[in-house]
Amino acid sequence: MKKILLIICLLLQNSSLFAFQADTLTIRENEKKLLTNNYFVQLDDPSGVYKINDVRGNPGFHTVETSLPVMQYAKSTIWLKFVLHNKTTRAFVPISIGAIVIDGFDLYFADSQNGRMIHFSSSVPDRDSRLLKQNNTFINCIVLPDSTRTLYLRIKSSVSGTVPIDINSANTYFKNADYENLLVGGFMGIVLVMALYNLVLFVLVRDKSYIYYVAYIIFLGLSQVLVRGYGANFFVSEKTMINNYLIPLIRIGFGYSVLLFAAEFLQLRSKLNSYFKYYYILFGLYTIALITVIIGKVPFTYDLITISATLLSVSLLSIGSVLYVQGYKPAKYFMIGFGLFFVTVLVSVARNRGYIVHNSFTANIIIYSSILQLVLFSISLAEKINFYRRQTAETQLLSLTIARENEKLITQQNILLETEVNARTNQLIKTNQDLSSIIENLKSTQMKLFETEKMASLGQLTAGVAHEINNPINFVGSNVKPLRLDFLELFSLIDKYKEAGAHPDQKELLKAAIEQSQNTDLDFIKEEILTLLDGIEEGANRTTEIVQSLRTFSRTDELILKHADINKAILNTLILLRSTIPYDIEIMPVLNKLPLLNCYPGKINQVFMNLINNSIQAIKEKPGRDHEKVIITTTDQTDNITIQITDTGVGMSNEVRQRIFEPFFTTKNVGEGTGLGLSIVFGIIEDHHGAIDVQSEPGKGTSVTITLPKNLE
Repeated sequence: MKKILLIICLLLQNSSLFAFQADTLTIRENEKKLLTNNYFVQLDDPSGVYKINDVRGNPGFHTVETSLPVMQYAKSTIWLKFVLHNKTTRAFVPISIGAIVIDGFDLYFADSQNGRMIHFSSSVPDRDSRLLKQNNTFINCIVLPDSTRTLYLRIKSSVSGTVPIDINSANTYFKNADYENLLVGGFMGIVLVMALYNLVLFVLVRDKSYIYYVAYIIFLGLSQVLVRGYGANFFVSEKTMINNYLIPLIRIGFGYSVLLFAAEFLQLRSKLNSYFKYYYILFGLYTIALITVIIGKVPFTYDLITISATLLSVSLLSIGSVLYVQGYKPAKYFMIGFGLFFVTVLVSVARNRGYIVHNSFTANIIIYSSILQLVLFSISLAEKINFYRRQTAETQLLSLTIARENEKLITQQNILLETEVNARTNQLIKTNQDLSSIIENLKSTQMKLFETEKMASLGQLTAGVAHEINNPINFVGSNVKPLRLDFLELFSLIDKYKEAGAHPDQKELLKAAIEQSQNTDLDFIKEEILTLLDGIEEGANRTTEIVQSLRTFSRTDELILKHADINKAILNTLILLRSTIPYDIEIMPVLNKLPLLNCYPGKINQVFMNLINNSIQAIKEKPGRDHEKVIITTTDQTDNITIQITDTGVGMSNEVRQRIFEPFFTTKNVGEGTGLGLSIVFGIIEDHHGAIDVQSEPGKGTSVTITLPKNLE
């Protein structure tokens, strides 16, 4: 009974070997066949550990439901077993895999003489010298003409999906290879021409859309070159490096370039600003794919790139449709292009999954659609330029129409206004005559007021000068009497010696002179005379200094520009104001070296007189004074000089500060000022094309800064 059960189990276990008998694949001259499920059985090797000896006679071979061999799992291996009958005249049959990502492709068959397994690998292929060294899988299988051989194919890939395998006659393979090279070469030629053309347009137009489009073209071309196996010719020969890193990175770069190109071309930030934040989700998907490449999750990377490309095409197709409906005409060709891109992605995915038949057209559909896309996007960019050109022309036409309408209205208005102007002109002439007489009266009144202000300043100045001159004059007068007494005493002594010299025989005269000389302190008299003379000299110098300082104010009304020493003018002003400065107010001049300034010296002196006098009066108004001072600072700058007068007086409020230059405005009591001092100062500074700035705070003093140009002509 146990033997019967064992036989039944073995039969059930191996029933799949008898359930389906694959057909023999016969290849004839000028023929090419796709390895479909009619000809092969498949063995899954998810871990990739099987060797050829583990595969021969393995009961795990089975049929597949899809038409083509299928990689059920990412990063796995499958074995295919089929029988090949060579009906060509060549002793070899080329076997190749289409444009998919394959890490390894090996062929095994038994030697007809000794039964030993012979191994061929696509990494060291025996191929015709006319063919480019490609990275795609290609093996020359040795099969004598009109003979049959059982073949085992080992296929390894990091990406799941169907595997298109072509069995070719030799001459057919070479023709197809030539066509493939010609197709890829033509495609790359178009890519290079379009990239250079749009790069030149970017240099001319400076529109970022063109540089992003150039990046899109380059990544598109590189992606097709690599996936079709030409990476070994231009980049690296290592399949793992190309499949696991180079191809995913190129496709991610392609996604980024599409996103940037679409955002700039469609102006999404301005036209769909409220929804633009969702656009970053697409950037995020490609960024996640980039991270998976870096950490080595290659199978997940390819799936994520496929998902991202599908979402990208759907999103951009929707966005383009919305903008086209809103009236953005360049979105039409853009929408058609990404509609085509979406269809291409769907066809490629369906082809790789076995839902669509794999033939020459579906294998090359990406190249065909890419060429059409490049044309459509180029038309879109041209349409964008034409769109904005039409908008500009329409705007200019509208502006011209509006201008003409305005011209008509202005002409009509001018006719009406001219009549009114003539009537008003006669009225204005009469009014101007009346105003002229009023202005003359105002000028006369203003001159009288200015003269009043000058007389007030002159009266104050005269009182100060009189007080200043009186001090040195009194000093000189008080020294004259003692000086006369000293000289009389010396003259008396000289007379004694003179008389003794006239009568040498009278000894008593010489004796009297000597006695007087001994009674007179000659050293004291000498020292006293010199001291008194120094005092008289100082009084005379002070008087001269006051007169010279006063002379600068005698030319107040001169209208001739002269070079003046600003520092000297300030010192002269301080000399004239010295008698009005209380002892508890310190004047601190900080006078830096200044060049001679072209100005009206008399008017500049009047400015200093008014401002310094105002600072002294502001300090006098403080109820309690302690360490009060007025600081006068001059500074040489590049194009001008500045004079800053800062006091520690009562200061002023912001409201008062804004009105201090108004004529007749004053904060003094009635009879103490006319309110014209600072108004005159402001006018003088304007005559010098300068500026005056006042900073003040109640209780903390005032700072006045005057800026005068060096190049006044």
